[in-house]
Amino acid sequence: MSLSSTLQQRIGNWARRRHGVDTSPVTITNRRIYILPTRLGLMYAVAVIAMGVGGMNYGNNLALMLSFLLAALGFVAMHHTHRNLAGLRIHALANEPVFAGQQLHIQLAIENPSLQLRLGLQAVINNSEDPAHSQSVMVNGDTPTTLQLPLTSQRRGWLQIDRLTISTRYPFGLFRGWTVLHLPIRCLVYPRPSERSNTPPPTQFDSRHTQDMHRGDEEFAGLRSFHPGDSPRRIAWKAYAREQGLMVKQYAGTSISTCMFDWDALAGLDTELRLSRLCRWVLDSHQQGIAYGLKLPGFNAAPALREAHRSRCLQALALFQGSA
Repeated sequence: MSLSSTLQQRIGNWARRRHGVDTSPVTITNRRIYILPTRLGLMYAVAVIAMGVGGMNYGNNLALMLSFLLAALGFVAMHHTHRNLAGLRIHALANEPVFAGQQLHIQLAIENPSLQLRLGLQAVINNSEDPAHSQSVMVNGDTPTTLQLPLTSQRRGWLQIDRLTISTRYPFGLFRGWTVLHLPIRCLVYPRPSERSNTPPPTQFDSRHTQDMHRGDEEFAGLRSFHPGDSPRRIAWKAYAREQGLMVKQYAGTSISTCMFDWDALAGLDTELRLSRLCRWVLDSHQQGIAYGLKLPGFNAAPALREAHRSRCLQALALFQGSA
């Protein structure tokens, strides 16, 4: 870890001890705003001081007047930098789950209670796994603005945002004002699905409570989109002729062989590879409309086809803490 990263980490830890964990929404008060001159600001200050000293040495009133004018401009710029952050309200929004390796977007809402236009705001995620993700934004007066910060998920489980920094260099870039937030922002990361395989699920059993929407012939149940592997005899050619797309007829009424994905059926593979394979089976079965269940150490989900069932199974895979 470099000296700069170590210094930033220590400053972040100090800010966390000073302000504690924030709750959404959080208001940026004067106590939370820090200001320091930028490199341009330091050069500007040196030039103003040199001009003032030269004006006094040579008794040049014009140079003195210009130096005082530039110094006053610098103080006004510092005031506007501070004012550009003061009073903003930051809301942490819900984040959709993603799969490991995918890019997620941390969603924030910035609310400006005043009529003053806030320009040149920059939000930065300071995360230990994938640092230095930023996004610039302008917030209109009395109008909330939604901000999406990209972040790449590296591993399954809960992705916790360590620290969020809102900064500005408005109006002239002479000063940098910033505030550090520790909002309860997290996103669920599912395991990375394995490559698609033609290997069938390891365990099947007959279910008397699940209706087959693919192979039943007793009662017409409607149409659905065509999936690769569907029988050509099920295609609704009349609907296709009416330019309604490639649709497949669904029939209900017969019991089907339901898949049960068992952790123990993948013995010999390491933990992450097992989870990756199970994740792929869950996704493929749900897409093809095949009822499935999932059995893990400490978790057992009966076969179902609902969206909530898919989310429950994927969450169990994401938060699995056992070992192979």
